[in-house]
Amino acid sequence: MTKERKHNTRWITLITFILIFLVLVAATIFAAIYIPKTAIYVPVIAVGLALALQKYTASFIAHFVINFSNIYAPGDRIRIGNIKGDVGRVGIFHTTLEEVGEDEKLGGELTGRLLHVPNLIILDQPVLNYSKDYSVHNKTISSDFMFDEVRIPITTTSNVQKATEILERILKSQDEIHIKEASLIFEESYPEFLNEAMTGPRVLIFIEPQHIWIKGKFVTPLRGRNELKSRIQYEFFKEINASSDIKLA
Repeated sequence: MTKERKHNTRWITLITFILIFLVLVAATIFAAIYIPKTAIYVPVIAVGLALALQKYTASFIAHFVINFSNIYAPGDRIRIGNIKGDVGRVGIFHTTLEEVGEDEKLGGELTGRLLHVPNLIILDQPVLNYSKDYSVHNKTISSDFMFDEVRIPITTTSNVQKATEILERILKSQDEIHIKEASLIFEESYPEFLNEAMTGPRVLIFIEPQHIWIKGKFVTPLRGRNELKSRIQYEFFKEINASSDIKLA
């Protein structure tokens, strides 16, 4: 279906919904005026209509909230509650998402399933938009760059300093190109995560009784983060395999 046909279909659906609603209201008013015996049923019918159309009305209103507030648009990757996916279409009553698996399930990749989410859910659920827009100096900058991290457990007898230095070096070499790309997009007006990537510590250490976690942060485009994470981990494992004083826990 072409974009023009989709647009026409949306408007036909909207007009049909409005006409049905108006016909029902008009029929109720007509009956109350010209058939007095039915007047006592008008409040019951009105309440029934309100209850029956409550969710559809809320989804219809939410459709305009989504579009006018630019909460998300086709192509964005979003999370609403525990639902995560890429926006395919924002309809009059439903948003169609291509489902994205969680990190422990398909590693944040598309699952191949479609989700049809009622628009009204955005009225009482927080919406996380991974494909976010930043406002800098009164202009909007679109960027899908984000922070991600690798978490690697090593033994408590490992050379922690050496391990952190290795991971730090790998992180800087692997995401250098993405930091440069993001810097060009933002033209020196960097968001906080990019400032942190360029000036703050990249590797943090967390000690537990049985092992030590070294966590490294890196800048990545949203849809390439799994590939970049895999490269970072592969390079780290390759380097420590040649070292006798760093062991994985």
